[in-house]
Amino acid sequence: MNVGAFSLSPAVLVAPMAGVTDLPFRETVHDFGRVWVEGEMVSANPDLLESNESERKIAFGDEPSPRIVQLLGAVPAWMNRAASFVEKCGADIIDINMGCPAKKICKTDCGSALMKNLPLADEIIRGVCGTVSVPVTLKMRTGWDSDHLNAPELARIAESAGVRLITVHGRTREQGYSGEAEYRTIRAIRSAVRIPVIANGDIDSPQKAASVLDFTGADGIMVGRGALGAPWLPGRISAYLETGVDPGEPSAQEKADTLFRHLKRHIDFYGEKNGIRSFRKHLLRYLERFPGGTEAFRPLSRLSNTSELVSGLSIFLKKAF
Repeated sequence: MNVGAFSLSPAVLVAPMAGVTDLPFRETVHDFGRVWVEGEMVSANPDLLESNESERKIAFGDEPSPRIVQLLGAVPAWMNRAASFVEKCGADIIDINMGCPAKKICKTDCGSALMKNLPLADEIIRGVCGTVSVPVTLKMRTGWDSDHLNAPELARIAESAGVRLITVHGRTREQGYSGEAEYRTIRAIRSAVRIPVIANGDIDSPQKAASVLDFTGADGIMVGRGALGAPWLPGRISAYLETGVDPGEPSAQEKADTLFRHLKRHIDFYGEKNGIRSFRKHLLRYLERFPGGTEAFRPLSRLSNTSELVSGLSIFLKKAF
């Protein structure tokens, strides 16, 4: 699969997830293989674009290219300005968010709400594509609800406007993350456009990834929540799709080593106080993969300094092995 000057085969991507796909997480995913990992979405709102939070989201460190930044917004002028800004900051690919189902996002006509206003979606896409020299991609849902599965129409609009790749989450905005993803609409999109199409939604194993690719004919897959507490999963899927052999789950020791490596990166990036607090969402997901981990999370989450947390985790993990 080619997107501008960048190629990836097999095409395994990791979804942009707010509060998750920051630099420490992306670096940890890259430890396990060559995949593309999108950063957290960045608001195009001028009051937020150059904030400390946005600066953190656009931090790339030494991670490999392509460095992908996702933009969120519903005002064409704001999106154009934001696209120019993140390109200057070093983004190699700019992704437009038309898939976020969160109520607070849709209330501002952003995210998947744009699937209800295709003329505005078209204007935004054309504006961003015409503003930057780097490739522009688009992430969407299958539609607003089951009565309005208009993703194939939006895909054709996006291709005509200059988008180089489309990712489709196999749920409507109305579904949120409930129920099961469906892939028939993604298959229809694959037939409707010539640019690469990426299938997303409920891909939590190498075998599921292969099955979705076979059914949809998509050019690649995107892993989302399946990578939480399992940053090795995208690399494992990539290895399976390339060789046909599943390398399997890491050993308990390898999982523990990954947890500690991710924790150190996270604290180095955010500082001790903020880092320990914000790592809790990752910690729970890691611990869920060990016997007794869910019960151990509560006392461990109360620890407020690095040495105590590392010590407590070490004691728990020795027992869990």
